[in-house]
Amino acid sequence: MKAESGHIVFKEKFKYKDLQGCFEEVLKAFLDETDQMPDEDEILQMFMKINMMDIEKNRKPEGYNRRGRMRMIFPLTKGKRQFYIRADSKTAEVVRVTERMSKILKKAGVPHIVEWDKLLTIQQ
Repeated sequence: MKAESGHIVFKEKFKYKDLQGCFEEVLKAFLDETDQMPDEDEILQMFMKINMMDIEKNRKPEGYNRRGRMRMIFPLTKGKRQFYIRADSKTAEVVRVTERMSKILKKAGVPHIVEWDKLLTIQQ
């Protein structure tokens, strides 16, 4: 299977604070799986701190929205809270990375579903 985007859609009662216990693992796994891990630990710690400051205050985190092969984006959407993994074209890598993120969240007890290629419905 190939996809351009993989969406982690959280259940109705989800709060961003629910990510406190697993976000560090999610971000590190994303960066590792996509070969975008920063060379310097200080840069990784900066990304982690920026996101965790928002999560601790129950606000939407930034994710990883830098120029690169793939992005992890927490969009502003009405109704459902989610994040998605996106590449510039359909690839099996999006599927693999999204499934790894889902596995980490399941292990942490964060209820969600996975959807594929839903960017058009987000933008409407």
